[in-house]
Amino acid sequence: MPVSLYRIDDRLIHGQVVAGWGQPLGLGYIVLVDDVVAESDWEQELYRLGVPPTVDVIFVTVAQAACDIGLYSADARVGILLTGTVEAMLALVKSAGAPIAAVNVGGIHHREDRAQKLRYVFLTKDEERALHEIEAHGAAVTAQDLPSARPLSLPEILRGDAA
Repeated sequence: MPVSLYRIDDRLIHGQVVAGWGQPLGLGYIVLVDDVVAESDWEQELYRLGVPPTVDVIFVTVAQAACDIGLYSADARVGILLTGTVEAMLALVKSAGAPIAAVNVGGIHHREDRAQKLRYVFLTKDEERALHEIEAHGAAVTAQDLPSARPLSLPEILRGDAA
């Protein structure tokens, strides 16, 4: 079964991902794609604390995730792949051995150089360009904080239609 959700969320693993998305999807594993966390045992332990013991967490770098996309797709369980940044997702989309059909913008929070687009999405101009590039590589970009919410298209995100 292919990965059910490719998500950009700067908080990575947290309740909204585990309970809000994981429970409705019947989640079996999470692939956390972050070059720093992949090398940090203590950060990995912190993220594992928020996940039920029935859900495996795989910590990988962007380069490793790109190589292993086929393995995730071959897993019989439902999976979520998370990156903490738009840039990491773009790198993954560009280098993955298999196409990524859709990317969910789940939470990119306030920072001084970011402008608010939605209540849970703040973007720099570079991040906006990167989201366009993700779409140019064939992945539909939508924002949706929870599965019950209406997905917003990239133009809707950038216009701030639900801000």
